[in-house]
Amino acid sequence: MGGANQPLAHAQFVSNFVDYGMNIQAALSEPRFTVRPTEEGIVCDILIESRVDPATLQQLRQKGHKLKVRKEYSTAMGRGQAVMRNAKAKVNFAASDPRADGSAEPEPVPEH
Repeated sequence: MGGANQPLAHAQFVSNFVDYGMNIQAALSEPRFTVRPTEEGIVCDILIESRVDPATLQQLRQKGHKLKVRKEYSTAMGRGQAVMRNAKAKVNFAASDPRADGSAEPEPVPEH
């Protein structure tokens, strides 16, 4: 979920998983940002969650970015759920975005 933000939210999730080696729950939970065009339509506002390190926010501002800091887990960043299958181990992993109302529930292993 996330409307026009979907490609950016997906890219952040995949980068967290692939580039930073996070598990799928950590990758979904990590702070995010998104962009919104301003009323003038020339410049974009960057909406960013308040959990981003203050030093990082300051560096972005110094580079000229116009930031709008949102709450810790903002639904403006989209929401998601994820499932990953490890076929070799025959194990499923699940994650639920803390920005949404879902949950990752384990299923009991059937007895043989």
